[in-house]
Amino acid sequence: MVNIVQSMRIAAGSIRSAKMRSILTTLGIVIGVAAVIANVSLGASFNQYFADVSLNAGTNYIAVFGKEPNLLYENEMKLIDNTPGIVGISPFKDKSAEVTYYSISKHIKVTGITEDMEEIANIKLEDGAFLDDKDKYVTVIGHDIAYDKFDRKISTQNSIDITFRTNDGNTITRKFKVKGIIEESKESFIPSGIGDNVILIPVSTLNEILGENDYSAFLAMSSSLDTIRETDEKVDKRLGRHFGVPTRDMDNNDAKPYFISNQAEDLDSLGQLSDALAALLISVALIALIVGSIGIMNIMLVTVTERTREIGIMKSLGFTNSNVLLLFIVESIVLSVIGGLLGIVLGVTGAYGVQMVMGMPPVFPVELILIGFSVSVIVGLIAGVYPANKAAKMNTVDALRHE
Repeated sequence: MVNIVQSMRIAAGSIRSAKMRSILTTLGIVIGVAAVIANVSLGASFNQYFADVSLNAGTNYIAVFGKEPNLLYENEMKLIDNTPGIVGISPFKDKSAEVTYYSISKHIKVTGITEDMEEIANIKLEDGAFLDDKDKYVTVIGHDIAYDKFDRKISTQNSIDITFRTNDGNTITRKFKVKGIIEESKESFIPSGIGDNVILIPVSTLNEILGENDYSAFLAMSSSLDTIRETDEKVDKRLGRHFGVPTRDMDNNDAKPYFISNQAEDLDSLGQLSDALAALLISVALIALIVGSIGIMNIMLVTVTERTREIGIMKSLGFTNSNVLLLFIVESIVLSVIGGLLGIVLGVTGAYGVQMVMGMPPVFPVELILIGFSVSVIVGLIAGVYPANKAAKMNTVDALRHE
């Protein structure tokens, strides 16, 4: 009677005696398990990255955008600010302008805001201080504006000239002192558009220069992320009544002159995108694993043919069908375990490399490693059953005659 320990020793000897065959057998499972671990890990990393992006983009924000010009004014801002659940609000307004620093001019988006935007949009400063509502001709600039946009670095206390073109075709130039520099952003999803390539000035100053008094949008802050949907609905209803949107059309975004979104919805959208991407990656990995298992089965079948005479000798020495079956299944599982361990190392290393290159957070759940290892063993067991069964059923005399 052959036990598991003896079977493992015999399997180890067989593997050592046919190194190339063993390498080819394990290669499929290595690639399959590595693909599963790498792709699932990347999917989890994308999910974490998208969540971080949305969470870092603002603090419980509710964004209201006007679909047409001259729609949002001070009255609309007060209406939103007085909505229960709203604890802060900032208007913002974008205007393309020509920015000059030491005789070098660039066309850059200039955004008018108020001091509340710092907390609502979760803006972090690398140097200096943020805008105050009492400020006038001062600016806070993005990281790329300060270090990359012009030939010289822009520091706090330096001044830049900003030239605006009004609706009547006139140009107005004003000198703005740099009050702060925004910390370099790793996120690309920020509803207010505040990132590395922005110049922030007081919105009151922007409107004064342009001779206007409207806003492009509002970014409000809810008291809690847990109640943000309810607060969003209250803001939506108030704005709908204010603009005369019929009650029956409140669920139809096309019937409203404004568009409203919130951080919870954006998190859900990013989560769905991440889940879809993860599902795609897992599907590709599973295909690779299936191909690997087929490779194991084919090579094990070849192995059975090559070892036909050896099987005949074992049976003549008293090995039963179950003994032979066990020997081949154990050998298949051993190869799969080795392939699984190598696949885990390769998958983790590959995923980590991609995550570092793409600037995503490394995510490697412990259960992921266990699943990868278990899958390799199961695949080896399944792939080895048919070849092992074929070997066990061989006729002893026919096997001994085989050359």
